[in-house]
Parts: sequence; structure tokens; C-alpha cells
Amino acid sequence: MLNKPNTYRLEKWTKKRFHGYPLATIIYYGPTNQDATKVVVSILNEQDEMMEQHKWVSEKDLRWNEEINRQIIEFINLHKPQSVVTPGKILGCPHEEGIDYPEGENCPKCPFWANKDRWKE
Repeated sequence: MLNKPNTYRLEKWTKKRFHGYPLATIIYYGPTNQDATKVVVSILNEQDEMMEQHKWVSEKDLRWNEEINRQIIEFINLHKPQSVVTPGKILGCPHEEGIDYPEGENCPKCPFWANKDRWKE
């Protein structure tokens, strides 16, 4: 891990406890619960309203991509959050309901997530 300073820094950052707002959230999405091909970083205020958001996508698992992790760190530092949190797992399909596939349906590209509770996977 020593040769991946940005990845290590993100892991260390998210292990700290909540220190207040603004809050940065890091959420990973992927076609299965093993490969994250999308990450969404949001900055929330005290009312949990989104102030800023940025998305990154990749064909490969981007959790270990040093360049993307560097960009995530830069985005987070730009907004100076008091806390940085992540659920620590992939939370579902990277495709957006109502944009990439019809509302109320399962994503045809990610059958792994069909009818699954993403919070329990």
C-alpha cells in the first residue's frame, strides 16, 4: 500500500469519526458488489442538503486508481469538510434509474443487483 499514497489517504480519512459539517460522502457503485466502476462524492451541509457533487466512472475498479483518488482528494479538500464518510462497500448499480433505464425497473446491464437490498448486500 505504500506505493499508493492517495488510496491509503482516502482509507485513513474515512476511518475517522464524524466531526461535523460540511460532510463529504464517498459512495461507490458497480455492476456487482466486487467491482466499483463509479464513485460519487457529495458535499452536504448541516441540513444534509447537497452543496456540491462530482462523479467519476471507469471500466475497471476505480477504488485502487491513484489518479482518480487524487482527484477525489482534491475535490474534497476544495470544500474543506469537517468529516469524510463512506459506507465501505459498493452500494448498487452504477446506472441511474430514469436516465439509463426506466423508473421502477431493474437495470438490464446489472442483473446482479436485480431485486436486492443494496444496504444488506
